[in-house]
Amino acid sequence: MLRGTDASDIDAAYAAGAALTAVDQLVRTDAIWLGAWRHRLALKAAAQASRLAGRREEEPDLRDAWHLRQANDALGPAGEIFHAWRRLAARSSPPDAQLMQKVTAQLGISWLADFGELGERLTELVDFGLPAPLVAADAAELVVKIDPKAELLAWWVADCALSMRMRWPVYVPFFATQIHAPMLRLGEERQRARPGSAQFRRALLVASVLAGAHACTLGEELAAQAEKLLSAEPKLRSKSAPLVIAQLLGDDSVSGSLTTSTLSRWASRRLFDRLLQLGAVRELSGRDTFRLYGL
Repeated sequence: MLRGTDASDIDAAYAAGAALTAVDQLVRTDAIWLGAWRHRLALKAAAQASRLAGRREEEPDLRDAWHLRQANDALGPAGEIFHAWRRLAARSSPPDAQLMQKVTAQLGISWLADFGELGERLTELVDFGLPAPLVAADAAELVVKIDPKAELLAWWVADCALSMRMRWPVYVPFFATQIHAPMLRLGEERQRARPGSAQFRRALLVASVLAGAHACTLGEELAAQAEKLLSAEPKLRSKSAPLVIAQLLGDDSVSGSLTTSTLSRWASRRLFDRLLQLGAVRELSGRDTFRLYGL
């Protein structure tokens, strides 16, 4: 772990490599709960990005925006930012022009034709063979060279580039979880390092350590909770229990009013109450109604 902001570049690079190796080992376990892990990281990344966009929504607000909307409701600006990082957390191939158009719109960034070529440019960067944090930094710089005001997109693209360079089967929201970390304030004036700045490469080395520690700690927590959830399955009488368990393992949270062709609202409430009683899930909303559950 880095000790303060004055560690040498060599120390930062070594610590970043160790952190990414640990995360890589976690990703390649192909654990059954990795979907929940990626989407929980997407939630944290979106909260950091929302703050960067000048908004006040925090993680619970974004979770509510996602789950409490009706079928045709707009997500709102912060909810769209969350959706952009959820898209990344489900991605397994370089972004094409169509995806880039959707993501720029969700992040509130005006579309420029050069954004459509970013997928190809990322592939070129990855093939060049630089260490993963440096590939991500260069990818972010590509974005701000196209539009200096597109910092949100630069962080999103940096996370894409990292996953591509690491050859992860599904992309992982990573650097964006640390956008506002105090240790990313570098230089004599301790200002936040921005994509394209002289300090940004070092910032992503530091971010690798911080994000890696957070990702691994979160993984340990979710692994323990997933074990409790799976051990509770034989104690459930609902025929829909396997479906609900699969959703809990695959996402950040699930609505307590989930209904399916075989699960009524009343039966859903009973099922989640039983899971809560068994310690197999946590209630995440803190409300008596419109409850949300997750690992």
